[in-house]
Amino acid sequence: MLQSLILGTLAASANLLGGIILVHRRWEDRMLRYFIALGAGFMMSVALLDMLPESLKFSARWAPLLVLAGYCIIHLVEHTITSHFHLGEETHAVHSHTGISVLVGLSAHAFFDGVAIASGFVISNTLGWLIFGAVILHKMPEGFTVASVMLASGRTRGAAMGAALSLALSTIAGVLVIALVPHWVYAGLPLSAGVAIYVAASDLIPEVNRDPSPRMALVFFLGVGLFLAIRAIAAV
Repeated sequence: MLQSLILGTLAASANLLGGIILVHRRWEDRMLRYFIALGAGFMMSVALLDMLPESLKFSARWAPLLVLAGYCIIHLVEHTITSHFHLGEETHAVHSHTGISVLVGLSAHAFFDGVAIASGFVISNTLGWLIFGAVILHKMPEGFTVASVMLASGRTRGAAMGAALSLALSTIAGVLVIALVPHWVYAGLPLSAGVAIYVAASDLIPEVNRDPSPRMALVFFLGVGLFLAIRAIAAV
């Protein structure tokens, strides 16, 4: 529980860091995309090669349904509550309600980030650390995104930072749910696996593909390779 809380708090701090960077200085868009590409490769690998197999060990019948449910929950949130969503800096004015809708959508992501980290540590330290690595790589872009959308919707810098803080608190809340009730991991891990697959495939990779440079694809594969290398080292 303590390890989950420490790493969950560290991941949550990356949300705040993303908001701080956006509010106090302009971040080069290409550098942000590198983070997103690396995180997409790492997260997709963790979800498919570790989270999904571990979930199937709980129940070959119910785990796939929960994975699908996690995927559908985030898809529903992003395409109903959050009608204007992409990772990265928002450079044009948006409707005032858009800032709130993006905050709700990203808060759902952040909550399941925390669930995933804590669920991983319930299974094993190795899985917990791998999930933490996948999560933290996209936490700063999340904070960056929500802060920029809040500013673009006409809100103050204080509101932008408050939105980044909300993501951080949502992450910690997800950790606490599993840390305090560990047997919920049987639902939490497959649900968060579905969320991770959706975030990697539907949110992160499309942002990477917006840049036609083959360098971005190579950074994605670097994320996959990084995951495989870390897992191989951990297995030794």
